[in-house]
Amino acid sequence: MPRIEPLHPPYDASVDQSLRRWMPPGAPHEPLILFRVLHRNPELASRMFALGSGLLGHGLLPAADREIAIARVTARAGCGYEWGVHAASLARQAGLSSQQLRATTDPDPTAEVDWLPRHAALLGAVDELHDTARLSQPAWDALRAHYDDAQLLELLVLTGWYRTISHLANGLALEEESWGTPFPAR
Repeated sequence: MPRIEPLHPPYDASVDQSLRRWMPPGAPHEPLILFRVLHRNPELASRMFALGSGLLGHGLLPAADREIAIARVTARAGCGYEWGVHAASLARQAGLSSQQLRATTDPDPTAEVDWLPRHAALLGAVDELHDTARLSQPAWDALRAHYDDAQLLELLVLTGWYRTISHLANGLALEEESWGTPFPAR
């Protein structure tokens, strides 16, 4: 059970409208537990929506690159909740295979998957940011070979955002969504 109880239907009209905005049209399941908990503080949820939806729906990074970064950030943070949500939906839509997704949870994600050079650079950068909150010059140069300034800024915000989401989901002790991809045992 989460540490803060998520809202349950029937929702207040304003909450219902807001939760619908957070979910893709025609989603086959209830709004995410995370969203329903966040709506215990509607003002905070509203502020978070702008950045989260902007990164997912209007970003400059290719979808596969975005989802690789999200999968690695959430895996390194031990956030099975968010990793599973993305693995079951957006990562699949972006074309990531089961093997690639599983590799994002491995200590060395490049050991068993032959990633494109830009994806290997991305994974290395995510690991450095996780471990040190910095990027070495070699990691920056590896990214710079594949991404422009705007994409690099977005990548730094994206990784920080999903670290924050991981803190939130882990701190709330959210259980994985029933339809999400189970987080691989390590």
